Amino acid sequence: MVLVSGDVADDGSVAGYTAAAQRVGRFAQARGIPQVYCPGNHDDRTSFAQVLGSGHLDAGGRDIGHLAGSNGERAAVSEVSGLRVITLDSLVPGHVHGLISDAQLAWLADVLGRPAPAGSVVALHHPPIAVASIPWTASTGLHNAGALGEVLAGRDVRAVLCGHFHAQIVGRLAGVPVSVTPGVVTRMDLTAPPTQWRGVQGAGATVVDLDADGPTFHMLQARDPQAGRPVYLIDVETMADVADEAYDTGGR
Repeated sequence: MVLVSGDVADDGSVAGYTAAAQRVGRFAQARGIPQVYCPGNHDDRTSFAQVLGSGHLDAGGRDIGHLAGSNGERAAVSEVSGLRVITLDSLVPGHVHGLISDAQLAWLADVLGRPAPAGSVVALHHPPIAVASIPWTASTGLHNAGALGEVLAGRDVRAVLCGHFHAQIVGRLAGVPVSVTPGVVTRMDLTAPPTQWRGVQGAGATVVDLDADGPTFHMLQARDPQAGRPVYLIDVETMADVADEAYDTGGR
């Protein structure tokens, strides 16, 4: 399958979701594979639902997902060749960080109460792991990672797949492998001071292979002669642009 872990449309517009669905849909249809989406902090639930429905579509764009409930959150589940695919909605409107609601956690526990033939994969936008030397990964990630870990522990979840950080990071939550994928437009330069976000040009994606020994993750990087070109430099606390003598930020 192809998984888009958010943000799907940076401006949260219907036009943005339509454009994303068309591009990803062409990729999925050409390969005969499902396409799965979950919302990020820039997404809008109403527009997301209008275009993508549950966020679980087959190769032809038909909605095949089952939503968690009717409260507007876009948590959903579908099954692909015995593999259960669960998307969670970690969006906190107006904020950068993420949370999984109590209602979603209860639903997730109920879904995972029955093992799937090929196990489960859980996807959400905000990573439930952080890098100790980069404080903003904790402050902007999933704020109730412990609660999510309690639900995942001892279940059939083979991997947790996330986005948000625009960097490739791998760790574990309650013993489950967690993979954070780069952004599809820019990536974070993690050599920046820990109080700053330095975004540079460089599209990437992660390929996840599931086999009997567990998941393997490897990153694909776009063949882009402009890769590494600074795009923005932001102070994490104030969200203000920062002038950096060593880099031409080139605006945002």
